[in-house]
Amino acid sequence: MKTDSLFYRMFQTAPGLVFELIERSPAEATGYEFRSVELKQTAFRIDGVLLPINQSTNRSVYFIEVQFQKDLQLYHRVFAEVFLYLAQNPDTDDWESVLIYPSRSMEPDESKLYTVLLDSSKVRRVYLDELNTQHELSLGLEITKLVVEPEETAPAQARQLIARAQQEEVTGMTRQEFVELVETIIVYKFSHLSREEIETMLGLGELKQTRVYQEALEEGREEGREEGREEGREEGVLEAIAEVLTARFGERARELPQELTRNTEITVLKERLRQAIAVTSLEEFEHIVRGTQRDSE
Repeated sequence: MKTDSLFYRMFQTAPGLVFELIERSPAEATGYEFRSVELKQTAFRIDGVLLPINQSTNRSVYFIEVQFQKDLQLYHRVFAEVFLYLAQNPDTDDWESVLIYPSRSMEPDESKLYTVLLDSSKVRRVYLDELNTQHELSLGLEITKLVVEPEETAPAQARQLIARAQQEEVTGMTRQEFVELVETIIVYKFSHLSREEIETMLGLGELKQTRVYQEALEEGREEGREEGREEGREEGVLEAIAEVLTARFGERARELPQELTRNTEITVLKERLRQAIAVTSLEEFEHIVRGTQRDSE
């Protein structure tokens, strides 16, 4: 089971799960996005980073590492990536690292080089098999725990979660998204079964015909269509900026729009396009954009 990609999909769908795992309110995930980060001029790529959408806010960056196999080099790699990111992003306000293990036995045996960090508030270690020591788990933590549930009991646990989600509010995601994540986890666990067999196992056939599920599905589709239209417009303007700058100043300009205009509103992007047409050099464009960003902060 490819647990890392499964967790990253879960955290992309519901970033609040990260905060629940470190015993914080999932509401803190408002204004964050979960994605991978490429570190410049290195072979490093950090797969899981929870970043403030608005970079001007004084909010921490969270580095997420899911480790389901023993790796003696884990801490060397994780902290090298963290500090390289901080060196390349010196304006970062604060940071935390969240290490997620199925159990304590998956931790590296030797960690004395990093004892100061591991014992500090900067690093949180989460052991999924110990989550059940709490008296009552939220649906968010229950679905995370489902990943390490034994195959013998996972289907019954999944059915209970789906039934519970029909009665309770699911924080940070829609009921439809919650059901789809439960189904995805079971698909990972029982990869030899077909999608139809999984649906039968979980009793999803009847659920998906209910009025509540159909209304949630349609609501999700409408939100997706609207988000898709907006994202499509933004991508189109970004591509236009890149083409204009590349045509005028060469290939080195192609990546600049993505770097400077990430998470920018469509009206601002249109102004960037006009500036790309009017400037006399790539440096002038960069100076204008960075100056505007500083003013907005």
